[in-house]
Amino acid sequence: MAYRLYLPKTWAEDVDRRDKAGVPKDVMFKTKPEIALDQIRWACESGLPGNMALLDAGYGHDSKLRTGITELGKRYVAGIQPQTLVWKPGVRRGRAPKKGRHDAPNTISVKDLALELRAKAWRTIKWREGTNEWLSSRFARVRVHVASSHECAGKPAQEWLLIEWPEGEKEPTKYWLSTLLKNITFRDLVDAAKLRWRIERDYQELKQVVGLGHYEGRGWRGFHHHATLCIAAYGFLVSERETIPPSGPRSAALFPQLALPDGYRPRGSSLAA
Repeated sequence: MAYRLYLPKTWAEDVDRRDKAGVPKDVMFKTKPEIALDQIRWACESGLPGNMALLDAGYGHDSKLRTGITELGKRYVAGIQPQTLVWKPGVRRGRAPKKGRHDAPNTISVKDLALELRAKAWRTIKWREGTNEWLSSRFARVRVHVASSHECAGKPAQEWLLIEWPEGEKEPTKYWLSTLLKNITFRDLVDAAKLRWRIERDYQELKQVVGLGHYEGRGWRGFHHHATLCIAAYGFLVSERETIPPSGPRSAALFPQLALPDGYRPRGSSLAA
């Protein structure tokens, strides 16, 4: 859909480096979540299809990004960190904690909330077929209000907190926040959260198979040309892959049937003279 090379602040503010690498003058420093929100906004303005954003914990922890996606009329499933604060269920919400604070009254981390859940809250759910068997794990889900100053001050909306705690692990391993519909089934919520494996697989193949990670130049334009060609090549390969069984329909006859002469007998046949 869109991509842009992230420039650290030290790079973005270094005039000599920028000139040497050919960085356009209108490219200013932005955090990765800010770049992501710009690209999602561009996709909305361009009329591209899609109503759900999938974020790993590196992006999902950014409440500004999550709020920005909601303001664009889109839903999200966002990975978050265990220390993310939510309001304790059943208590009156107060003023949201300031950035960096983790001890605001009436709030609780999603990890502590997960550890307090009853045993019946956890369900084993299968979400897709793996190489040898169906993938499954234990999950719990709770409706929560996120304790963030970027949430709507008037009447902050509830959203899903999804937690994964695999059998045998000492504590939960993954957490997600989601603004998907309140009446979504448990399995569909898990399936949506686990869709990120496709993105990770695509990125891995882009780097290892097509060569996205092999660029050794030092120029802004050169890198973006290289990345554009890699993405175009990968898109072509994906479209071709969809035509090959089992992804695509199997043709009953891949090649034209050759006519055999009258009286033909295969070698070794008991009917051969």
